[in-house]
Amino acid sequence: MDEKTTGLILRTRPLTETSLIVHWLTADLGRVTTVAKGARRPKSPFRGKLDLFHLADLSFLHSRRSELHILREVTLRETNRALREDLHLLQQAAYCAQLVEQATETDTPLPEIYPLMLGLLAFLPKHAASPLPVFAFEMKLLAATGLQPDTTRTNLRPGTREILHRLSSADWSLLAHLKLSVAQTAELRQFLHGFLIYHLGRLPAGRHLAVG
Repeated sequence: MDEKTTGLILRTRPLTETSLIVHWLTADLGRVTTVAKGARRPKSPFRGKLDLFHLADLSFLHSRRSELHILREVTLRETNRALREDLHLLQQAAYCAQLVEQATETDTPLPEIYPLMLGLLAFLPKHAASPLPVFAFEMKLLAATGLQPDTTRTNLRPGTREILHRLSSADWSLLAHLKLSVAQTAELRQFLHGFLIYHLGRLPAGRHLAVG
């Protein structure tokens, strides 16, 4: 059975000399993994459409035997090109994408996490590089998965506790006006690192680059 949806590419990797495995994040189906047969051939209809953080309409043949579905068609909506022109922005987006993969299961609807990821990708190229969007993404992801920390039971300073609350609840447009001191940045980096490891067991390797 063919399914149609709109998805964001979180990751790709070669399957064979001619085919790719593409990991998507969608609103209605959650994380979906597809095989793009022949995508690495020069004349493939997928050529130029399957890159990191491309947003596209897609159709795929749903497999009943595995989580690996067959990609049929792709129509690009947005390439998010600016992310691939700035290494630090790409590191931040890639870390957050890996965090989504680690914190969620495939073929499970993720109605809150899909717009969260789109909001991050829209925010990053428009603002000066800082750890703030990564901290915000981590807090919002924790809230969406029911793991939001109870800041009243921490040893964080009052100002830092207030910032954590804003990071999890404020829209991306409002976060642009939030400023962190050096001490608050260090405190947030350490607290969220420990909290995420406690609940997820480990963190993607790129966090130190994303918040550095």
